[in-house]
Amino acid sequence: MYCIHVYIRIKPECLNEFIEATIDNAANSNQEAGCHRFDVYQRQDDPYRFELVEVYENEVAIEAHRNSDHYARWQSVANDMMAEQRTKDVFSPVFTREQGRI
Repeated sequence: MYCIHVYIRIKPECLNEFIEATIDNAANSNQEAGCHRFDVYQRQDDPYRFELVEVYENEVAIEAHRNSDHYARWQSVANDMMAEQRTKDVFSPVFTREQGRI
């Protein structure tokens, strides 16, 4: 599994439009076969900073996500809303809640 944390800072004037587009992307991503979760978080102390937490089964699932219509739709609007280039970190799971339910 791959757990991807994406960090985004958006332009203040784009707040509502970014949230709407990102929720659309997340909701559709959560329907993908290889996506275990796609969560969107907004910083409490800075409403223009977001973190996307995405968990995929494997690299094939990540590639399928990157080739999806909803991701292309999100990119086409969200990229121009970003105040700086987004960054990401990729993690491998050591322990997950699901693993504790054996």
